[in-house]
Formats: sequence, C-alpha cells, structure tokens
Amino acid sequence: MLFRRRKPAGFREKLRELLWPRKGFMRPPRYLVMRVLRLRASPHAVAIGVAAGIFVSWTPFIGVHFIMAFVLTYLFSGNMVAAALGCAAFGNPLTYPFIWGTTWEIGHLLLSRKDTMQGNAVDLPALFQELRLSELWRPVLEPMLIGSVPPAIVTSVALYFATFYTVKGFQGRRRARLIERAGLRVVDPVPLEETV
Repeated sequence: MLFRRRKPAGFREKLRELLWPRKGFMRPPRYLVMRVLRLRASPHAVAIGVAAGIFVSWTPFIGVHFIMAFVLTYLFSGNMVAAALGCAAFGNPLTYPFIWGTTWEIGHLLLSRKDTMQGNAVDLPALFQELRLSELWRPVLEPMLIGSVPPAIVTSVALYFATFYTVKGFQGRRRARLIERAGLRVVDPVPLEETV
C-alpha cells in the first residue's frame, strides 16, 4: 500500500492518537477553513453554500441535511461543495446535542408550552421500530423544527457575511500574488522596430 506505515501502530499508540492527535485538535477546523477559502467560485456562491449548510444543520431532519442544503444552494445559486462543507462542519456528532437542546428549548418557548414530557413518556425505539413517525411530530419534531428557525436564520446570516468578506479578501490577495508572480516572469518585450 502506498501510504501504509512500515511498522503498524500498536494499541497504546492508537489509543494515544485517539485521545491526543499527533497533529493537534485544530488541524481539521483549519483544513475546512482553507478548503472553503480555496474554492473556485465567487464569494457570494461560497457564502451562500456555507450559509445553506449551516441553516439546514439546525433542523431535526438529520438524514436529509445534505439534500436540503443542496436544494437551498441550487435555489440561491451557491456552491455545492461549500454547502457540503457547511453541513459537515456545523452539523456533526459533537454539535448535535447542543443544537437539539437549543432548538427544543426555543421551540417550547415559541409554542408557549410547558414541558410536554411530564407524566408522558415517549418510547422512541418502539416508534421507530413500528414506523409510527406521525406520533413523533407533536411531542418531538414540532418544537424542534419551530425552535430551529430563529437560530438558523441568525447563524446563517452572520456566517454568510463573515464567509463572504473572508473569501473576497482571500481571493483578492491570491489574485494580487498571482499577478505579481506573472509580472516577474514576463520578459521585457523587444520593440517591434528592433526586430525588423
């Protein structure tokens, strides 16, 4: 194999790598930021894609986040890769507990409900096993969906502008560097009179 280690990692090394990565914890977020910045699209398209990915990550429909992000991105003429990166960066197993708790509380606040779970237990495994998803709507999905709208709007609009201006600045600096390099490579042209 091309990138295989000569000496396979042992259990202790795998465990250490899991708890404390050799390259550090900040490498994956930096990679995602650089991947977004280097997309070859307009700053608006990249920012729309990221904003769409973040917007749909707030919704409780986990299995279709990418599809929803692609549809929104298509409707607003955004970049699909940026939408996928926005979904993956914002909606992941580390952030879902925070997202679900926030949308649950905001949803109950907006619906003016007290805790509907008091005295009523919802058997989620049984509902999923018997595919009685309609019974999940009122106690679980409705407050989470309604509660997802305000934070989704706030975060997606804020990150749209942050992404737009960051990508615009990065692309401007990159363009200036490329023009400077091209200017250094260009040989002074010989006047036409001297060649005749």
